[in-house]
Amino acid sequence: MLEIRNVTVRFGGVIALNDVSASFGRAVSGIIGPNGAGKTTLMNVLSGFVGTQSGSVTRDGQDLLRLAPHRRAHWGLRRSFQKEEIADDLTVYENVLVQIDHARAVSGSKQAEVETMLELVGMASRAGKLGADLSGFERRLTDVAKCLVGKPRVVMFDEPAGGMSVDETRQLGVLIQQIHGATGAQVLVIDHDVDLIREVCEETLVLDFGRRIAFGPTDDVLSDPKVKAAYLGTEEV
Repeated sequence: MLEIRNVTVRFGGVIALNDVSASFGRAVSGIIGPNGAGKTTLMNVLSGFVGTQSGSVTRDGQDLLRLAPHRRAHWGLRRSFQKEEIADDLTVYENVLVQIDHARAVSGSKQAEVETMLELVGMASRAGKLGADLSGFERRLTDVAKCLVGKPRVVMFDEPAGGMSVDETRQLGVLIQQIHGATGAQVLVIDHDVDLIREVCEETLVLDFGRRIAFGPTDDVLSDPKVKAAYLGTEEV
């Protein structure tokens, strides 16, 4: 279980996260909220890119906030960004392999792991294709594969369906639901696509102006009048 406890972040006089707590215990969990709600700030806290004024984030007895960002990666924290980080001059296979090139494992096992994850995301047949020649969806699938190698414990996706078609979003949703079974990793998803969140996330945290306004089973959360008022633009009743 990923335990976020009383996390507060301030940027000058702005409170970006205000005493936020949530216990993520499901295979796939969501984080939603309107623009400026603090979603990406929370992901940056987990990644180590933003410091906190108070709070803790623990998993498997480890307080992640006590680890440097690179130590969190070694521990098993993975994240994708809104814009895929794909090297145009490397092949799909090389883009994924470089993520575990430093790991303490024999070369053959690294290669086998890369091949397994490329098969999982549907990019095995395009392993030799250069990053520069990939479509937007292929870049996203390659980016997902990068997050899955090296025995991840927690994988975080920041708006992974941005700019995708309905069919591509559906395919991505199916893939996200397969990650825990394939790797054992817990998955957190931030996205504005409520249909995607409803489809793939068993539980969801809703933020608004840096505060937690709802957390629980996704269907219950999305039907909450406070959430509709804050996120879906309807009047609260």
